[in-house]
Amino acid sequence: MSAPYTRTTHSHDGDLVVFHIGMVVRKPHRPDLWLPVFIAMPRMIAELERNKAAAARGEAQDLGFLGANTMVGAKGPTVLQWWRSTEQLYAYAGSTDNAHLPAWRAFNQSVRKSPGAVGIWHETYAVRAGAVETIYGGAEGVGLGGIVGTVPVERRGRSARERLGSRVA
Repeated sequence: MSAPYTRTTHSHDGDLVVFHIGMVVRKPHRPDLWLPVFIAMPRMIAELERNKAAAARGEAQDLGFLGANTMVGAKGPTVLQWWRSTEQLYAYAGSTDNAHLPAWRAFNQSVRKSPGAVGIWHETYAVRAGAVETIYGGAEGVGLGGIVGTVPVERRGRSARERLGSRVA
């Protein structure tokens, strides 16, 4: 017997930062140039997940990372991350104690040696509390809801317009 069809929405309250980061491989025949960039991200995500677990146990300072999903498309891999604040995202990115800054420096050195072999990009969206609308219809465990958990959709409103309130453009 299959599970009943349910409609839920994300459980996160408060501001949210959505961070997209990806890479574009321009010289696929040169993995020596792009593979180090490719493997740096899983290391950072693992570091952030370890920190999140340790912070939940009270053993580490919370870096503000909520979670991430990795996708692979025609133009390369993309990681979609959720953070509590831009301040926490920027603090992680600039910290000498974490994996990002050494990876960023290594990338910049590599790019100078072989321009055009690999490109990276990122986009940061700072989202005010209440300005996120989600619905999961029998699809729990994905997107923001998969990261922070879900609640019955009625808690935020039955329609997308209700869930966004007056913020609908």
